[in-house]
Amino acid sequence: MNVSVEVPPHIHDTAPHLGAGVPYALRVLAGQLAETPDMGHPSSLPGILTVTVDGDLFEDCPALSVGYLREPDRVQIRYVNPIPPTTPTAPTESVHDADRPQERARAANPTDVALVVRQIADAWHRVTHWLQLNAPRSLEALRAGASPAAVATLEADLGLQLPVELRTLWALTAGDDGVNGAGCLPGNQALMPLEEVADFHRSRMDAQAWEETLNAQRPAEDRFVGWRSAWVPVISHGATDRTSGLYLDTTTGYLGRWSRYREGPDEELDTLVTYLEDAADMLEAPALAVRDIPGLVDGALVWGSGLGPEEGDRWRPLTG
Repeated sequence: MNVSVEVPPHIHDTAPHLGAGVPYALRVLAGQLAETPDMGHPSSLPGILTVTVDGDLFEDCPALSVGYLREPDRVQIRYVNPIPPTTPTAPTESVHDADRPQERARAANPTDVALVVRQIADAWHRVTHWLQLNAPRSLEALRAGASPAAVATLEADLGLQLPVELRTLWALTAGDDGVNGAGCLPGNQALMPLEEVADFHRSRMDAQAWEETLNAQRPAEDRFVGWRSAWVPVISHGATDRTSGLYLDTTTGYLGRWSRYREGPDEELDTLVTYLEDAADMLEAPALAVRDIPGLVDGALVWGSGLGPEEGDRWRPLTG
């Protein structure tokens, strides 16, 4: 059974500028993906498969690198980039090397890295543009971007090579001070201030070290893992509430949920890109929001799932 293949409007619009034959090449590729959606190979971007289009098969079409998102019932093309003819062949890497975050970062395709930077920046600019127009108090609570030196210091403190999506986001904002304790992300969650990330990571590692001493005496089925060194805390339950939140797993690129209430961490299906894009989508089209409902209280963004009893009478849900 064929799956549906989606080509977003912005790719339709830009394809002719890459070559007159590119739109036709994409139609041919879409037909192939509909029949064989797993024909691509994993890229350095979580959840994204890539496939190469041989430009010699089409008139006025360069060789192309096409990235797409594979879901059970559909394929969505996420980017189309020409392949420079002088691109050197990368050395063969082993499966074990690709599994290590440091090796993954060094082997990342520059095209893929540029795509992530653009996706993070575009999604965050959509969020802040909406705040500027609708919730200025929430916009004012966002901190200015961090300097490269500050990010490098954090990286040294964590002992991790930070992924490009975190570097990009933190260059745009170094945290959210919130309004009355509420952040601007779904559930009134907040981006953790940059200076708190390393301290929180250290405290969670200390807690896990204690758990490991207890795990040594527990049967295998009762052993508890609440934190791993590769997890970077990014989002907290509130601007001042660190009881739960989201971390970014630097080994997989996916978000996960943590809690101090001894609940095991839950893996999320979001990357940081898809999480921010979803937040922007819900703000721009709240009638279509499925995870949470945005609303306003006195010029601040307040999401319905985190609405306090004292705000109920003043909360105005957005439905446009």
